[in-house]
Amino acid sequence: MTHIADVYHWKPLTLENWNDLEELFGSHGADGGCWCMFFRLAYKDYHANRGEGNKALFKNVVSRGTPVGLLAYHGKKVVGWIAIAPRQEYPRLERSRNYKAIDTIPVWSITCFYTAREYRRKGVTSFLIEKAIEVARENGAEFVEAYPVDPGGNIQDASAYKGLFQVFQKAGFTEVARRTPSSPIVRFKIAR
Repeated sequence: MTHIADVYHWKPLTLENWNDLEELFGSHGADGGCWCMFFRLAYKDYHANRGEGNKALFKNVVSRGTPVGLLAYHGKKVVGWIAIAPRQEYPRLERSRNYKAIDTIPVWSITCFYTAREYRRKGVTSFLIEKAIEVARENGAEFVEAYPVDPGGNIQDASAYKGLFQVFQKAGFTEVARRTPSSPIVRFKIAR
């Protein structure tokens, strides 16, 4: 049996592989011009910059050289993306009634995924979660937190951008809060 880590490999997103992110996200910036800025900006600013503005803002974030996320590859083809960084990099989480902090424990947050259409439901998300935990561990994190959707049935691909609850459960995350039926907060405690 082939292990998922034998199928895919990953790289952190940097300016050196920015073109790979552009290739994966396409001209629409993954989901309607998001460019992974949804949780980084206030609602008004996010919508005012939708598209090229968000792309420029995210490229500026990447240029700082701090962790922002990982790209998954199948051979030389870029096939997936996961956003992970310290929670304070995502101020919109704190303004959300569903995702505001539940305590003062510092966590790293997984906020979104994007997978190439032909690679969906082929283990890319699980692979990226596993590697994101490793990156958080290497950067001294004690916990990784995520905000998946728990649809209780079928869900459109575009609505699963935060990941699915059951995928995080299989990866060893535990539910720590749920303020609405479909919006749990889950955590993974990193072993030392």
